[in-house]
Amino acid sequence: MFYPKIIQGGMGVAISGWELVRAVSLYSKPGKEVLGTGSGTAADRILANLLKQGGKKADEICRVLRNSNIAVIREMGERIIEKYFKKISQGIPVFTVTPSRSLIELTICANYAFVTLAKEGHSNPVSMNYLEKIAMPHLFAIYGAMLAEVDFITMGAGIVLQIPAVFNAYLNGTEAIYKIPVIGSEDYTMRFDPEAFFVKKIKLNKKPGFLPIVASNTLAKMLAKKLPGEIYGFVVEEDTAGGHNAPPRDKVTKIYDERDRVNYQELSELGLPFWIGGSYASPDGLKRAIELGAKGIQVGSIFALSEDSGMDPEIRRKIRKLGFNGELKVITDMRASPTGFPFKVANIPGTVSEHIIYEERQRVCDQSALVSLYKRPDGSIGYRCASEPVDDYVRKGGKIEDADGRKCICNGLLMLAGLQQVDNVGEPMIVTLGDDTKFLQSLMENQDSVYGAENALDYLFGGACITYEK
Repeated sequence: MFYPKIIQGGMGVAISGWELVRAVSLYSKPGKEVLGTGSGTAADRILANLLKQGGKKADEICRVLRNSNIAVIREMGERIIEKYFKKISQGIPVFTVTPSRSLIELTICANYAFVTLAKEGHSNPVSMNYLEKIAMPHLFAIYGAMLAEVDFITMGAGIVLQIPAVFNAYLNGTEAIYKIPVIGSEDYTMRFDPEAFFVKKIKLNKKPGFLPIVASNTLAKMLAKKLPGEIYGFVVEEDTAGGHNAPPRDKVTKIYDERDRVNYQELSELGLPFWIGGSYASPDGLKRAIELGAKGIQVGSIFALSEDSGMDPEIRRKIRKLGFNGELKVITDMRASPTGFPFKVANIPGTVSEHIIYEERQRVCDQSALVSLYKRPDGSIGYRCASEPVDDYVRKGGKIEDADGRKCICNGLLMLAGLQQVDNVGEPMIVTLGDDTKFLQSLMENQDSVYGAENALDYLFGGACITYEK
């Protein structure tokens, strides 16, 4: 069995790109096992935007799609390349419960390409991370990743009970289903039958190990009971981890307390391996996690701020400088995300964390990854988001008070990776990180130093750190 000591988190939108995943996974060796994890969030939009921009990344995507040993990938890839390559003004469709064939093909190819690129040059395992909340692409994203023989899939931000059945359906060559909640109505069941879609049977050779992300003993116990034999292990994200956090138990004060802490002794008794994330990015953090019974740690921010991440280089430099000087502040924003989950927001000048920028921006909703489905008066399914223009949200039946303070996570994170659409001039960048960035003082010689994923791993394993100037 493969039990990495360090799992690199699948962060944001394109922050955990294939370059970072490859760099991390290349490092893995006996005694220092690591797992690189790609972010599968909005992979369809990432791939299309990269092709539109052209350049080295677009060329790599074209290469892996055109050289695939899977005929349907080559065929779909040619259509996608023809549609998007260096066509900067080409629009990208958004998901509904009845996605077009072209969007399904884009999603399959995006996940296939990202996993394939991450696995190049080594034979070590790689993982993909998805958010359960962004459910409409799941059937197609997972299929694309499995075509590329992804080794693990991590998933959180929701109850992930349906995922193993999707794996099994694809391995058995049968139709996979995924139920999507609809406000005011029963769930909508999405379906994907690859054999019917491609008019041929395509054999899949590998079932990914499943790593649910949890934040409580209750959820871990429920998943272990209902998915016997289907869980490889758990990733436990404590409330100091970046991105979305589990809501605090205290609904009045909205402050995390002892009720929100995981009992690791109880977790160990489930008999499944686990990894801990949230302020463990140090040699001491790795040691503490192992002493708690974990196989190791999941860390994100230390890799997000490395030169191998997909973060915009200029904002990455600013964040490192602030963190090195002890001037970086990260807050748990209870209102930012339209999901209703708390969301870590770094206070960075020039981003939506500044009140004046938040107030003066133009609200738009043109990515639609975090929409909620609801039943319209005529019985059809509608799509709304608490971060969209307020009038639109209220017109769709949303409560005006639910829109207050919401930020566009979709556009904000796309902009953080330099992947915003050309016609989006409304929503500014948002930066999410974990609470702890003290690792920067250990990795950097001065405020202008930079480091790569390999430097970060050397540090985490207790070795010497060599940073360099840029």
